[in-house]
This record gives sequence, C-alpha cells and structure tokens, in this order.
Amino acid sequence: MIRLKEEGYQVTVVGPERAIYNGKHGIAVQAEKSIDEVKPDDFDILVIPGGWAPDRLRRNRKVVEFVEKFFNAGKTVAAICHGPQLLISAKALKGYTATCAAAIKDDVENAGAKYVDKPVVVDRNLITSRGPSDLHVFVRAIIRPGDFR
Repeated sequence: MIRLKEEGYQVTVVGPERAIYNGKHGIAVQAEKSIDEVKPDDFDILVIPGGWAPDRLRRNRKVVEFVEKFFNAGKTVAAICHGPQLLISAKALKGYTATCAAAIKDDVENAGAKYVDKPVVVDRNLITSRGPSDLHVFVRAIIRPGDFR
C-alpha cells in the first residue's frame, strides 16, 4: 500500500464491512469502504493480499462476485501469496499462468492455471507473486507490468 501511494496511486482498502482487520502478523488495516459501497468501475487495479484474508474473503458471495466482475472486465488483478484462493472462487484462473504460495499450488492448478515457481508472473491482466519475500518485485510489476511480460 505504501509503495503504491508513493507512486501516486490512490489506494482504497475495501472489506466486507467498514472495519479494522488484523493481518496474520498482527498488522491492523482499516477498510475505508465496504463491498456494498463499491463497484468494479470505481477502480483500475485490484490488489488481493495474501495470508488469511483470501480464505476469509472467498466466503463472502459479494466479494467473490466483485472479483469475478472486475477480472472479467479485463482490469488488472494482482494477487500475492494465498491471494489466488479468491481468484479460484471467482473462477478466474482457467487458461492463465500464475504463481502463488506453495501451499495452494495444487489448488491453482486444479482451477485450470499453469503454475510456475517464479517471484512474479504477469499474464494478460493477471499479476501473481509467491509471498512476502517477493513483495518488492510484486509491487514493481503492478507499477510497470510490461517489464515482466
């Protein structure tokens, strides 16, 4: 989030509700808007975090529908670590090449994606990365996806 703001991006954190969410490592994030307050046309890029968030978010039908509409509109979706779990629920990975946390490799392949073990993968409107140690290249790919094609 910080790096994207440094590059001039307007970042809006959206959650199932306007609330404070605690990350896997105790970092709190305030959702500025709820999923009921936004639509895909409001944004140019969707960044899906890793950790526990994707598994929890995929249980919310409205979140999954938002991701599906966003992705199917051809807009850029960037997912790191366990983030592709949400893309699996949105049925968005078939025919794409992607990377992810090793723990969900089989899930990504079973969803129809070709898995590769690389720090970052850019395939059309999809940017994926393995995890926190690859965060520097993940954010760089969001800022300049053409450098990674």
